[in-house]
Amino acid sequence: MPTARAQIGTPAQSATSSITAVSTPPSGVTQTAPPPKPPPQKVEPAPIPEGAVGPTNAEPEVTAFDIAVRAPPVVRELLEKHIELQRYRAVTDLDEAELARLIVLAELNVRNLVGTLGYFSPDIRITHEGGVNQRPTIVVAVDPGEATLIGPVAINFSGDIAESPDPDALAQRAEIQRDWRLPTGQRFTQNAWDGAKTQALRGLVARRYPAGKLAGSLADVDAPARTASLTIALDSGPLYRLGKMEVTGVERYDPVLVPRLARLNAGTVYDQNQLVEAQQRLASSGYFDSAYIFVDPESDPLAAPVKVQVREAKLQKIILGIGVTTDSGPRASVEHTHHRVPGIGWRAATKLQLEKKSPFAQTEWTSIPDEGSWRWVALGRTERLDDNALITQAQRLRFGRTQAGDRIDRNIYLQYDRAQVHGAGLLGNSAVDTGDGSALTVNYVWTGRYFDSLPFPGKGYGLGFEIGGGSTLGDDRQPFTRAVGRWLGIQALQRGRIAMRAEAGAVLAKDTARIPSTQLFRTGGDSTVRGYGLRDIGIKLPNGVIGPGHYMAVGSIEWQRPMLRNGLPSEWENTLFLDAGAVADKPQDMRPSIGVGTGVRWKSPIGPLQIDLAYGVKVKQVRLHVSVGFIF
Repeated sequence: MPTARAQIGTPAQSATSSITAVSTPPSGVTQTAPPPKPPPQKVEPAPIPEGAVGPTNAEPEVTAFDIAVRAPPVVRELLEKHIELQRYRAVTDLDEAELARLIVLAELNVRNLVGTLGYFSPDIRITHEGGVNQRPTIVVAVDPGEATLIGPVAINFSGDIAESPDPDALAQRAEIQRDWRLPTGQRFTQNAWDGAKTQALRGLVARRYPAGKLAGSLADVDAPARTASLTIALDSGPLYRLGKMEVTGVERYDPVLVPRLARLNAGTVYDQNQLVEAQQRLASSGYFDSAYIFVDPESDPLAAPVKVQVREAKLQKIILGIGVTTDSGPRASVEHTHHRVPGIGWRAATKLQLEKKSPFAQTEWTSIPDEGSWRWVALGRTERLDDNALITQAQRLRFGRTQAGDRIDRNIYLQYDRAQVHGAGLLGNSAVDTGDGSALTVNYVWTGRYFDSLPFPGKGYGLGFEIGGGSTLGDDRQPFTRAVGRWLGIQALQRGRIAMRAEAGAVLAKDTARIPSTQLFRTGGDSTVRGYGLRDIGIKLPNGVIGPGHYMAVGSIEWQRPMLRNGLPSEWENTLFLDAGAVADKPQDMRPSIGVGTGVRWKSPIGPLQIDLAYGVKVKQVRLHVSVGFIF
């Protein structure tokens, strides 16, 4: 029995995917199965009025006949939109012979369209219904039969990726093969075939080979066996390395700013993700309103120039803001930024925020990064912390260096803290109990972020710690050390994810040391233990007031599930969570305060919007918590 086959492919010399076919049906499928009988040669359609033949999905105002498609839903939808008969409905003077010719021609068109869905042996019946002087209806009945499945798949490589012994090249080949979207046994469709080739090409040019191309592709369909053998050829071309950076658009800022922020070193192997990350660093630095980075594939592969186009932000800006949080209530703020202070070239950001619980004023001055991405930083801050019975007037001065990397941030600084505590809750309590004092410390902070994406991570983890040591100031100076560790892990599930969070801190000092409350611990609130107010978890003093403690531990587990819309995940998520936290002056005195609840998340343009309703088990109260942004 002869074998009927269809081949969908591209010639090997082609740089892009195209369709090779005997005729030019929309599907790009060439069938060598027995063709339908040819239409009568002497019957010609009547001349078609100008403008009467349009897109197949056009709906003419006046139609010569109706079309009825009888087929499974997916096939019916395709034919109703794209069948060629739709083009001739506007020709109102067709006679019976011309309609018969169109019906014969339509069978091949229908066969090719159905083939794009993977049905290469359909049973097609096209009939003309309607009596004399009645409006004709062309009925297209299709039984698609069984779908064609993917058989053997061959992904062939040429160029440097095929010859290089570099482990990264071998890994890239393995990734392309592993991520192939049409594995053996899956149903074949034209869209899936096109999408799989596009995805494979993207995997090739994403790193190392920006000049890579699809050198050829072939889908060999065995219609009786209902299998399709797939072959694609990927030509990587040469390996590309980054060359000199060419920057345009910089006028008012130091020319070294762009290369130091971008961190794209000459000689580095081309990686599209690194270019995107560098582009994001420039755009989010505050110095530039926009940034665009690209490498020309036609350039020298050994030293491809990195072209950077930026549009500078204004030298100064003022931001006015209003907002509300469940921890602190309504707030208003004004922030002024000068990107290049005359004389020193540093950036100065000054902010005043007014709110009920913790108003503050702060100014932070930072230098431009050096070649190692380190900056000098100077900060001054004064704030008022209102904890109802205790009111703390706090001041902070800091000077040091900071480094922001792709995943790791580091800070080294000298810091002065002063806290003056007053209020009704001070009666009967000592300065040591309430955190009234001052101190000078040396600190080191390290933060690593290993999430798949920000600010909406789907999996990964973050890890951070800070350690400091110094002395209290005043008449009785006492040394102390302070350490804090924190961790956030996100584990993807089949639907949603689990987010786990842990934080612990300790201050080691003599009981008589007057350590400022800003160096001690209290917890509770939107981002710590929900179900409790801001800093409501601490040491219960003899008069019932909550004071700061020397030890702190916080933990949380949260189940985040996407809300479905039409069966697909939406921008909203539902959460269930359990939080716990404790503060004490001795580790053995730690007693957790537990909060449980549920909430929703929305992927807003400025980060995750979180709205949670939590029940504090210890206080037996329900609290609403609202916050915006992803922080670690």
